[in-house]
Amino acid sequence: MKVDHFEQQKLLELAAEDVALTQLAHRRRTLPEAVAVEAAAETERSLADDVVRAETEVRDLQREVSRLEADVETVRQRATRDQQRLDAGGITARETTSLQLELESLARRQSTLEDQELELMERLETAEATLRTAQEAREQARGDLERAEQLRDDALADIADGTTRHESARAAVAGGLSAPLLALYDRVRTQTGTTGAAMLRSRQCQGCRIELNGRELAAVRNADPHEVVRCENCGRILVRTAESGL
Repeated sequence: MKVDHFEQQKLLELAAEDVALTQLAHRRRTLPEAVAVEAAAETERSLADDVVRAETEVRDLQREVSRLEADVETVRQRATRDQQRLDAGGITARETTSLQLELESLARRQSTLEDQELELMERLETAEATLRTAQEAREQARGDLERAEQLRDDALADIADGTTRHESARAAVAGGLSAPLLALYDRVRTQTGTTGAAMLRSRQCQGCRIELNGRELAAVRNADPHEVVRCENCGRILVRTAESGL
């Protein structure tokens, strides 16, 4: 294939745009800001679980405290009724003795329940403090996540702007190339995954960084300036310039 030498040199502009687009695509795939968002989200989820566990413990203890309070109140009411019967008189000695024994039993029961209630109240106080700490940590994590998401979104927007800009520039360069040359370039670009052309500088292909020598170098040196030549190592179109060292 023969294409005007100066048109071939435009392939370097096209390759530069493709390199920029490849770098932007790689940056998008490996965006540190996206990794930071994932880490922040995992931290927020973990702390949210801590809050749920703390809330559950607080609710369980509150129910236990309420149950004990109800039990204590039941004992107190029973003791009040018994005491009122004793104070009212008009009962037999046997009934008096029975009521006194029951009052003693109720007093012991009330003391035990109140001790248990006090212990539960202390546990509840500790659990509520743990819950407040967990909630504060979760709120901090939410803030960190929001900031990480904003940084990621800003980076993605920057990548999108850059991609649009380089795609436009690439289209402008491609529009000035002949169809056969552009088709060959795009086919090679698909094969290499990056660019379809590279400068030959100081006898070295700038695509694969391998220096031409012997028969390959002679073939390029002796080729017509308008002949489209390719690197035997990577297959890219070799663009010859004053720096080629031929």
